[in-house]
Amino acid sequence: MSEKLDGVRAYWDGKKLISRNGKEFAVPKWFTKDFPPFEIDGELWTKRGDFEHVISIVNTQTPHEGWNQISYNIFEMPHQKGGLLMRLEVLEKYLKKSSNKFIKIVPQISCRGQKHLQEELERVEALGAEGLVVRNPNAPYVDKRSAEALKVKSFQDDECTITGYTKGHGKFEGLVGALKCSWQDRTLKIGSGLSLEDRKHPPALDENVTFKYNGLTRKGNPKFPVYLRVRKIK
Repeated sequence: MSEKLDGVRAYWDGKKLISRNGKEFAVPKWFTKDFPPFEIDGELWTKRGDFEHVISIVNTQTPHEGWNQISYNIFEMPHQKGGLLMRLEVLEKYLKKSSNKFIKIVPQISCRGQKHLQEELERVEALGAEGLVVRNPNAPYVDKRSAEALKVKSFQDDECTITGYTKGHGKFEGLVGALKCSWQDRTLKIGSGLSLEDRKHPPALDENVTFKYNGLTRKGNPKFPVYLRVRKIK
């Protein structure tokens, strides 16, 4: 198991750094000049609770010095043989010969069972982490989502698209009361989690936003949805 880093997913194909949606990042040449000639997959990250700052750095259209704050945290080695630790060992050996201050390997620890998992989850969440990722260390690499790698959090999260707003009342008179969002085949209203600034200047229509919730109701609606952030990713 390893900490789930709340950064921006990035894929190095051996020549270019590519976003989850297949677009090339405008990354400075000095950031990638010592990257390996093989594929690596990971998260562009700075520190816990700094997602919006990371987004502001990596989504600019021209290379800039802000990338000095970013580290590239690797959790997978695409198309390498063997289990997870054997695949990551390929990168470990490379970095011993060709050190790189931007590339880090996400620490993996052996999970000793449910109690150990819960203790580690509570530990990292207390530090401000989003949760954990639990993997089958013996599973071969696959290039899609798999039951062999699962996210573990105290809450669930998802993305939805803003379609409108409700009016605020009481202390929120004249402001946005809640976001109307399209999620799967239904409409959600999300008011919890909005700051005063969010209510004055809400995310724009058609923006994708991330929200968290605690399971589903009998009708399949998210319980207690809470707004987290705009999901502005390339």
